[in-house]
Amino acid sequence: MQPYLQRTIGFICLVIGIVLLVQGHNMAQSIGSQVQQAFTGAPSNRSTYFYIAGICLTVFGVSQIFWPAKPK
Repeated sequence: MQPYLQRTIGFICLVIGIVLLVQGHNMAQSIGSQVQQAFTGAPSNRSTYFYIAGICLTVFGVSQIFWPAKPK
């Protein structure tokens, strides 16, 4: 894969990962989620999934930007 293409994919994954982290944070801070957390003691599954996916995509994007594969 060409380095500029790999870095472009990395940048796109980084942006999507950050968006998912922000969405997960907003979802965790919503009134419905706070009421559910008050009764169950656990955050909602959906916000947890957004956090996990956001972290994975952010790490993948950063790794593609800073450590691209060596050309053959």
